Amino acid sequence: TIGASAVLKIRTGAAPAHCAAADSGTVLATCSLPADYMAAAAVGAKAKSGTWEDLSADATGTAAHFRLYASDGTTCGAQGTVTITGGGGEMTVDNTSFATGQAFTVTSFTITAGNA
Repeated sequence: TIGASAVLKIRTGAAPAHCAAADSGTVLATCSLPADYMAAAAVGAKAKSGTWEDLSADATGTAAHFRLYASDGTTCGAQGTVTITGGGGEMTVDNTSFATGQAFTVTSFTITAGNA
């Protein structure tokens, strides 16, 4: 449902119950991802492809969850937790303490099929 050229928004606070629920938390950063933002599937999983980064965060706060949207930036297709690299979140970033104007990089993101 997301399609090519997804938009990533990293937010504060807990993620909503599901993508159909209203957004929650403050948007810390918004990134337009590459058209081919996910690599080919292998052994039931797909990992991020290319560089996912924002050179200027939108707000100050602690990153806690993300939402992936279609290129329109409003249709949510996936969400999950954000932690520091090695912290076990569904998405990891180089630093969860965001400051307005600060650059950040997504270090890992993988979607795994339920039966993989």
